[in-house]
Amino acid sequence: MASYLETAAEIARDAGALLMRFSERGIGYELKGEFDLVTEADRASERLVVERLRSHFPTHSLVSEEGGGYEGSSEYRWYLDPLDGTTNFAHGFPLYNVTLGLERAGELVAGVIYDPNRDEMFAAERGGGAYVNNRRIRVSRQKRLEDALLATGFPSRKRHLNINVHFYWQMGMVTHGVRRSGSAALDLAWVACGRLDGFWEFGLNPWDMAGGLVIIEEAGGRCTDMNGGAHSLASPHLLADNGLIHDQALAVFREVFQGRYPIPLPSLV
Repeated sequence: MASYLETAAEIARDAGALLMRFSERGIGYELKGEFDLVTEADRASERLVVERLRSHFPTHSLVSEEGGGYEGSSEYRWYLDPLDGTTNFAHGFPLYNVTLGLERAGELVAGVIYDPNRDEMFAAERGGGAYVNNRRIRVSRQKRLEDALLATGFPSRKRHLNINVHFYWQMGMVTHGVRRSGSAALDLAWVACGRLDGFWEFGLNPWDMAGGLVIIEEAGGRCTDMNGGAHSLASPHLLADNGLIHDQALAVFREVFQGRYPIPLPSLV
């Protein structure tokens, strides 16, 4: 497994360097569908990663956000986001990354998230612990939800239909605060290293979270759906945290799912 992880980290680092060169040039973007942004950098990063993975692991399958994947013949499958945080990138906001997750026979076994702006490589393999730049990391020890700092996200398209605003308000009122970085993978990485105590989101794609889930679990965290059930890459929502605030967060979610608001919205008049 070490060779898979080391190779993934090397590829992610090279792809991140490529993104930084594009960022220095300043490039435009186009719409993928009605709302989703895509840039020349997304495509170039995907080409680099796909070509390198195919060179190293020609029988492995690959699923990529930009559609450049392929079906292999082995039990291994890579999930790739060549530029997680495209909207941030397109606006020059320095929160974006390259992330890869490796699945073997249906189990996530390795993941990397590379943040080129901070030169931070988050990496983990199943049973081997989680690291940033070869330094062991652990989730936070925060035990009380009211003292926790959380993060969440909203989709690029049909944002007006997303119900997360209800959860965002409640969690923002009962915690130290909720951040929205625009990069799910970095949010997961930051939970793993203790900068955040937890993260939740609806409708993530497999490539958004495959790498981060392994990293959080190897850092001692807990991942379920927002009802507390077993989480999979096909789950409609995710709660990932340090494990100590997990049940408290689920209790808040349960009330919101049932239409009960502990903290009412303020009146405009």
